[in-house]
Amino acid sequence: MLVDSHCHLHMIDYAKLGKSFEQVMDECSDLEKLLCVSTTPQDFQKMFDFTQAYSHKISLSAGLHPSEVAPEGWQDLISKSLDSSRVVAVGETGLDFHYDSVDKVEQKERFAWQINKSKEVNLPLIIHTREAKEDTIDIMIDSGRYDVTGVMHCFTEDLDMAKKCLDLGFYISISGIVTFKNADQIRQVAKNIPLDMLLVETDSPYLSPAPNRGKTNIPAYVNHTAQFVADLRGIHLDELAEQTTHNFYNLFRKCK
Repeated sequence: MLVDSHCHLHMIDYAKLGKSFEQVMDECSDLEKLLCVSTTPQDFQKMFDFTQAYSHKISLSAGLHPSEVAPEGWQDLISKSLDSSRVVAVGETGLDFHYDSVDKVEQKERFAWQINKSKEVNLPLIIHTREAKEDTIDIMIDSGRYDVTGVMHCFTEDLDMAKKCLDLGFYISISGIVTFKNADQIRQVAKNIPLDMLLVETDSPYLSPAPNRGKTNIPAYVNHTAQFVADLRGIHLDELAEQTTHNFYNLFRKCK
């Protein structure tokens, strides 16, 4: 069975989708686990409450996305959220220099803080990086000092960057972008990294894979991404599902 290693169930516009949350969950009944990821400390409680009825299937993270404005006392809010038994990771955190919503220096400081928090609570990191690969690696080395692990979620960089992340002990997660027409760089990564360091995700409601590109993404669509990656690697979907699910539990040990 597959796992959706990164989704935002509380961010889906269910009215626009024309389905209820319960229907979306029914459609992914063949998935073993979902990891619902927080982007701001203030949305954590909403995410927690929204998914509580499926707590046996949905695990959570707590963190601050690099593009989001930090609320007052954000460190304390994250620390409090990390006390929950449902929280299995810190993040998503990282660097995003595509937009100017948050100063680069502030992003770096927030990223470093969340790395240190990850070490403190002994939970893996969920890292988002966009147009900041050198700085991301530098901070991972300087603050992590090889003492922390995690996943590079929705990976969009080249194979060289992937190898640097792998050398630091980080998994690589492939999203529906791999199915897009001009995603040759990501396909090279998905094809060539070690299978035992690979995860798959939807990042729903964003980045819906072919044949559903342009539609609201939902966890069930991770099957399309997984099948595409399996075909790239010349292996059966069952083999990819078994290994990526094993990888998920190996990384997010609190899910076991």
